[in-house]
Amino acid sequence: MNDMPAQEQRAPEPTRQFVPEMTVGGALALHPAAKWVFASYHIGGCSHCAMSDEETLEQVAVAYDLPLERLIRDLNSLLFS
Repeated sequence: MNDMPAQEQRAPEPTRQFVPEMTVGGALALHPAAKWVFASYHIGGCSHCAMSDEETLEQVAVAYDLPLERLIRDLNSLLFS
């Protein structure tokens, strides 16, 4: 029998909300409409404003001089609407 408490035996739950450390690919996997939030900020839609799936949301916000908290709030609104 395992002596570890039940809470230590469980695998961590996957992120169910958008957070700054999440990658763009993770954001798109969490909610496909995230692409429309990115488009509303004029990012990811053309070659000179492309973003990598490996970039974090925080990196994207810094690179495009976007308000990170607002970007995260807008993305999370997809989950609660």
